[in-house]
Amino acid sequence: MGELLDLLDMRVMVIIMTAVIVIFLIMVIVLWSKLNKLRKTYMSMMNGDSSLNVEQAFIDLQNRTQELHDQTKQSQQQIAGIAQQMRKMKSNLGVYRYNAFAQNGSDLSFSVALLDEDLDGVVITGIHNREETYVYAKPVNQGQSQYVLSPEEKEAIHRVGQKK
Repeated sequence: MGELLDLLDMRVMVIIMTAVIVIFLIMVIVLWSKLNKLRKTYMSMMNGDSSLNVEQAFIDLQNRTQELHDQTKQSQQQIAGIAQQMRKMKSNLGVYRYNAFAQNGSDLSFSVALLDEDLDGVVITGIHNREETYVYAKPVNQGQSQYVLSPEEKEAIHRVGQKK
């Protein structure tokens, strides 16, 4: 009886093992077909057989990125050039009006300083009296002039410096 049980156990084991092998074989076949389908879809995408060619899309994206990088670099150089030019523009203005002759007249005389960021430029002075008006221009370098500056001209230059 013991041999019969061993033989019966052995037959049951073989049937169970055969069933497991059949189940695994079916799973391998199913997975193999899914893998083939996925491989076909992948190759279709990579070769451009479908509506989207991934490789060409990546190449186009990389080219566009490089173009944008070049444009950005060019724009930064242009901005730096414009900023440098703006530093030299005589765009800072200081105006001081005053009465050159205390005994008569009004505040019709003036000093106007037109300077850049480095306080280089020109100061223009107009002195007005009843008969005539005199206009003078003096060059200015770093807030100083090679000519003697009047207190009013210095004040106009000082007003430009205060705006910075």
